[in-house]
Amino acid sequence: MIRKNFFSILVALLLLYLSLANSENFEKVQQISIPYFDKIVHFGMYFVLMSVIIIEHRKNISNSLNLFLLALIPLSYGILMEILQLTLSATRSADFFDALADAAGVLTSVLLWLVFKPAVKETVR
Repeated sequence: MIRKNFFSILVALLLLYLSLANSENFEKVQQISIPYFDKIVHFGMYFVLMSVIIIEHRKNISNSLNLFLLALIPLSYGILMEILQLTLSATRSADFFDALADAAGVLTSVLLWLVFKPAVKETVR
């Protein structure tokens, strides 16, 4: 099971570190003056996590319901990270909009898979 999910576990562990590390580690990143940059980062991280999960399980995704059930994993993980930031971190705080950005990244990955999966099947034949 670990070997089958190796890359998604690796990405999840990276997200765990990035979510719970001392915020002082990211002071240089905070100097970037792009509005809502942190939300863009959240979107990207969870887009990547869901995309890796999809790639690792692409042969087992037989219908949209399976895909949406699979999406519950990174959605729950994102909510868990926000709760852990609230309860475990002295330098981080939970943010509802971070969780929304996480969900948007997951949903975008799912929707892209649903759009491009038929095209990928056609080119493989």
